[in-house]
This record gives sequence, C-alpha cells and structure tokens, in this order.
Amino acid sequence: MDLELRHLKIVRAVAEAGSVTKAATQLGLAQPALTAQLKRIERVLGGALFERDHNGARPTPLGELVLSRAMVLLPAAQELQEEAVRFANTSGDVPSYRLGATNGPVLGGLVDRLATAWPSAPVSTYTSWSAKELTAMVMLGRLDFALIGACGESPPPVEGPVVWLTVGVDPVFVLLDENHPLVGRKEVALAELAGEQWAVAPGDSCFGDCFATACARAGFTPRTIYETDVSTCMHLAKVGRAAALCQATFQPAPGIAMVPLADAPLRWRQLLGWHPEGAATQVSASVVEHAKAAHADSVQRSTRYAAWLADNPRFGTSP
Repeated sequence: MDLELRHLKIVRAVAEAGSVTKAATQLGLAQPALTAQLKRIERVLGGALFERDHNGARPTPLGELVLSRAMVLLPAAQELQEEAVRFANTSGDVPSYRLGATNGPVLGGLVDRLATAWPSAPVSTYTSWSAKELTAMVMLGRLDFALIGACGESPPPVEGPVVWLTVGVDPVFVLLDENHPLVGRKEVALAELAGEQWAVAPGDSCFGDCFATACARAGFTPRTIYETDVSTCMHLAKVGRAAALCQATFQPAPGIAMVPLADAPLRWRQLLGWHPEGAATQVSASVVEHAKAAHADSVQRSTRYAAWLADNPRFGTSP
C-alpha cells in the first residue's frame, strides 16, 4: 500500500480529535474500520503514530513527524485543487459567465445585458440566501461573479481572495397593506410602526442586529419577526399581519404599498465580487458597468424609490 493524502487526513483527524473514536465519528466511519486503517498506515510508515489509552490518543515522535509534514502537504493539495478548478472553468476562447446571487435587484438585468452583449457566451445562474456560500463558491472557482447584499457598512461575509465592488446603496423601505392608515405618507418614522409585527427574508448578514438596533433607537423592541421567503413576506403584508422590510428597488404586488422610512435608518449595499486570479478579472470592468446599469434600471422601475432619491442623492447606483 502506498501512502495517500486520505491517509494523512486520517492521521490529522485522530490528532485533532485526540481520540480514535471521536475521529471516526467526525469522518463518518465505524470505529473498528478507522482503527484497522490506522494500523495499515502505521505499517506503511514503519511504526506507531499514536499512544492510545483510556485518556485518548497522543502522537508518538514518529506521529509528530508525520503530522508536521501533513500540515504542509494537505493545505498545498487543497490549494492545487482550487487553482485547477479555477483554471479548468475559466480557460478557453469563449467566455462564460457563472453568476451567483442572493435576493436582489441586479441579477435579472445583468443576465439580460450579458446575453445581449455577448450572445455566444453561456450565462448560468445560481441563487442562495447565503452570501457566505456564494463567496466560498467564488473562492473555489465554481462561480465567476457573486451578487450579494451587505447591511450598512458591514464587511463582506468571508475573509478571502475576493474583490468586492459596490454596485449601489439602497435604503430599506417597508411594505404595508394598501389600506393601512400610514399608506400615502411621503415617509413614515420607524417609531410609528412600533406596534407592528414584522416579516423579512432570511440571510446570513447582520441585518437582524441592525434592525433591532434601529428599533431601539426609535424607542421600541420589535414584536414578532417572521423570517421567511419573499412570497410569504408579501402575503403577510397584504393581509395586514406584518410590515415587511424590503429593498427600495422591490416591486410590490397588487394590494401592497411600499413606504419609505424617514431618515433611512437601514440601508443595503449591493456588492459584486470575483476572484482576482481568475479569468473573470479580464472582463470584470465590463461586468461591473453592466451590473450598475441593471441596478439603475431597477431604481427607475420603482417610481416610489426614484422620487425619494431626488431628496436623498447619497443613495442609488454607484458612480
């Protein structure tokens, strides 16, 4: 038997868990099967790698040597795999655009603009409520670009080699039943909605904390918050069960009115990200301009937002 990377992963798992039994659980193996594999690995390497007793497993001097090499080889192999995936997915004469996005106003317009500008270039999409998932996919070369949202001035969700550019900054408005007494007002103070229940689409940003802070500044603690999909948020708003928080570019369904919040206590940054070492960098400037144009189109489609921008020029599409 030759030594393989999976064998080094087993040795690392046992060392990190401090127990063969715990390592077996983490690796999804039966404990006897892992013990048998470890014995085969030790035969290949010429000696015991761990001292095992009722207190767990501790590396022997030989085990320490193997672990020191594994801590270099395993990350290097992972890095090689990621670079190979990026290369395989970005090489070739015909560009392709693999776009990932959370719920937002840019994706549809960007797809349309890219398909119009480069009819022969394949465009694919992937959506997720998790900005962290999309960022990881860009880092691994499985997406060329990610469109995500970030609350206020919060940083992107994951530290790593991804370039982020702000496409636009939008306020958060509120959706109310069209017969709600506050509908028709130019703006509504957040404090005037203190008695409402709330609905919001899920995400892994700090938006929930930012909303709670804004409510505290307005002098109240929000009642029930329904975290659910967009269609359910709209339904709850339409039947008067909740005030639904939404991006100002949102297009409300019949029976629902969108109302700006005074002084814009909550805002949402639309971000476009890509890997600086991938082929996406070669077309990033063009994709950024198309993304900004798609955002500007979404702003103009929202007549309430477009009118509000006249008095609040610091928001909207980035220059």
